[in-house]
Amino acid sequence: MQKLFFLLLVLPFAGMAQNQDSAYFVNNYTKKEVYIPVRDGIRLFTTLYIPKDKTEKHPILMTRTPYSCAPYGEANYSARYYRNHYKAYLKENYIIVVQDVRGCWMSEGNFIDVRPYNPDKKTNTDIDEASDTYDTIDWLIKNIEGNNGNVGVFGISYPGFYSSMAALSNHPALKAVSPQAPVTDWFIGDDFHHNGALMLMDAFSFYSGFGKPRPKPTTTGTPGFQMPTGDNYDFYLRTGALPNLTKLMGDSIAFWKDLMSHPTYDAWWKARNDRNFVQHISPSTATLEVGGLFDAEDAFGAQNLYKAIETKSKNNNKLVLGPWYHGQWASTDGTHMGNVQFASNTSEWFGKNIEVPFFNYYLKGKGDASQIAEATIFFTGENQWHQFEQWPPSNINMKPVYLQASQQLSFTTGNPSKNGFDSYTSDPAKPVPYTGEIRPYRTREYMDDDQRFAAARPDVLVYKTEVLDKDITLAGPLVADLMVSLSSTDVDFVVKLIDVFPDDFKYSDHDNYLMNGYQMLVRGEVFRGKFRNSFEAPEAFIPNKPTEVKYTLPDVAHTFKKGHRIMIQVQSSWFPLVDRNPQVFTDIYHATDADFTKTTIKIYHNQSKIFLPILP
Repeated sequence: MQKLFFLLLVLPFAGMAQNQDSAYFVNNYTKKEVYIPVRDGIRLFTTLYIPKDKTEKHPILMTRTPYSCAPYGEANYSARYYRNHYKAYLKENYIIVVQDVRGCWMSEGNFIDVRPYNPDKKTNTDIDEASDTYDTIDWLIKNIEGNNGNVGVFGISYPGFYSSMAALSNHPALKAVSPQAPVTDWFIGDDFHHNGALMLMDAFSFYSGFGKPRPKPTTTGTPGFQMPTGDNYDFYLRTGALPNLTKLMGDSIAFWKDLMSHPTYDAWWKARNDRNFVQHISPSTATLEVGGLFDAEDAFGAQNLYKAIETKSKNNNKLVLGPWYHGQWASTDGTHMGNVQFASNTSEWFGKNIEVPFFNYYLKGKGDASQIAEATIFFTGENQWHQFEQWPPSNINMKPVYLQASQQLSFTTGNPSKNGFDSYTSDPAKPVPYTGEIRPYRTREYMDDDQRFAAARPDVLVYKTEVLDKDITLAGPLVADLMVSLSSTDVDFVVKLIDVFPDDFKYSDHDNYLMNGYQMLVRGEVFRGKFRNSFEAPEAFIPNKPTEVKYTLPDVAHTFKKGHRIMIQVQSSWFPLVDRNPQVFTDIYHATDADFTKTTIKIYHNQSKIFLPILP
């Protein structure tokens, strides 16, 4: 009742503020829609929001997107620019540009998913997203009256990929680029594959709609597959092997057919990994990678694009990681993620202290970019922002924590002469769910959700420390190093790092969820076992032979508080988040329902360990 009263009190004022911001946008900006020609003669549909202010010249801030620059029509203004910190750009009189990328919505040409970068262009027909960006920037600075000759580009998710491509355009007017949750590598860690395992729900639900061909420029989107049930676990389980989903997808979805045709990390995938080309970024283009620590889609992209640029380029490059789901930093509320609370509005803080100052400095010469640290990272558990001179920090200690008998997790190894194992049976007919809820769609909150539902299953191994007598802070990547054997020739491994809250824990007397003993997922990641030695050349397991499986999980920034416990869970399915491994060595994309088999997995004590990046 108190919450209802609060909403009734606040919402009228929130609506009033939004109406005021909307009126400001319309009264102070002129919207234009234009077609911008690029070098091969294709025209790209582009929306321009131009400030009416003529007292000074203004910078250009652009987003290129396959998701539409709607609303269409010069009388219709986009609400996204006055609902969050973007309204600061309106008050700063930025020229706002949004473009439908080649082959999407109202732009001409043919669309290619994650179109490969071409570093060796020779003719006007040698095009890529970098050249389309270059030509667009060139047109903008020559044709928009009152611009100051400085251009910035930013975007989240797929537009993050186009931001990375913009950085590779090297137009002299391009001063600052912020790839945010950028798509970088769709086989190793972003969106549709993690370590070679197909992220089933995301791939099928996304491409059943987005992947449909567009015969001509249009302002109308295409619907995706209509689920026959609100229980996605049941739907994917009943549908069965991937060829059955391919039949449901139909013959028109080009990228789904590409997915099914490239089951290993071959040249086709590597050409679509923009980290392979970041050495071509100009030293004069500043970059700011932004990512969410609980981003279900592209946590990998932000972290690893930053690391690649640091390694290969000489430009001014910075990183921000916050406690966010996919794109939450561009929302108005960064106070919590699912049931886990952060004690402040982290999204608001980011916009005010990082993103807006970044573009103001490089595009307007305003402020001091040195105030933005090399790496600005929010640590959950502690719920504080920290600044670092590099990421991961130079002083972390990769300390192993050992999986031991009786569900023990210990920083000291046990007696090698008593090394035993734990075992479980992985049954593809009864895969471990990724959430305890019945859902029609993939949740974003699973990334820090309560794992007690999984701990109760016999096909999930659980290891936990004693109650911690001091805080332990992790800052960087985890490394899972498992010694395993299995009764078949292939299997997946899912390793989860979990913060077990005290039995009497609560945020307040008004918690919506029982937080006593909450098992917070801090990081979880899947690895397809056959890729343990190479993503290019998979190998079958030899049944019952002890074998090492070692892989790196995405970075974490989390403090396990005194009084909490550290938990590790190990399992071999995560459904329907990840497609089911038939658990025999085969081409999974063309497996049949008859190929699926149970397998028994052994995890050997003390030889199996997780390396934690402990910050002193």
